[in-house]
Amino acid sequence: MPPKIKIALADDHKLFAKGIEGMLSEEEDFDVLDVFTNGQDLLAFISKKHVDVVITDMNMPVVDGEGVIKAIKKGKKDTKVIVLSMYDEESIFKKCQQLGADAYVLKDADPDELIYTIREVHEGVHVMSFQKAIQQSNDDYAHDGFKDRYKLSKRELQILTMIKNGKINREIAEELHLSQLTVESHRKKIHSKLGVSSAIELVKRAIEMKL
Repeated sequence: MPPKIKIALADDHKLFAKGIEGMLSEEEDFDVLDVFTNGQDLLAFISKKHVDVVITDMNMPVVDGEGVIKAIKKGKKDTKVIVLSMYDEESIFKKCQQLGADAYVLKDADPDELIYTIREVHEGVHVMSFQKAIQQSNDDYAHDGFKDRYKLSKRELQILTMIKNGKINREIAEELHLSQLTVESHRKKIHSKLGVSSAIELVKRAIEMKL
């Protein structure tokens, strides 16, 4: 069995941080080493311990996310940095991109999105690109019913809809600013949840459910 991905998390909202820690700890290939409420304590920790992936908020006391990214990219070039942010603003994303962050995930994203992103940045294949949170309108009732019945995440539902509309993995990856590896991983989970074995069956099921 390959070594676990060693993770450290920094966020000054303790309850939120503990929730993320608990969620990530359920993954067999993750090892959450510690959780910090400011960037200074995080940087002191990783100066002594090897960490594969750091997940950081931008707004923190003492040393903020910007300081964390700068310090890590200056000294620990093999440590990946994921910004977990509540701000769906391209200007903030571009700032993180300029600093050298490896990924940018919104706090209201599906848990699967963060999990996939951690694995991707660890493998060096994540595409650092801005994406807005999915906006659902009042006429999404049918989509919500389909999602609830098959336990699909918002991202899985989005990808399934694009598959039904005839898009291939490369097109989906480009439109959603994901890697093709992530799209393929989502497709496999969708197939499993819907109990189908081919793209034709997948589309047929979506049509039957009036997706």
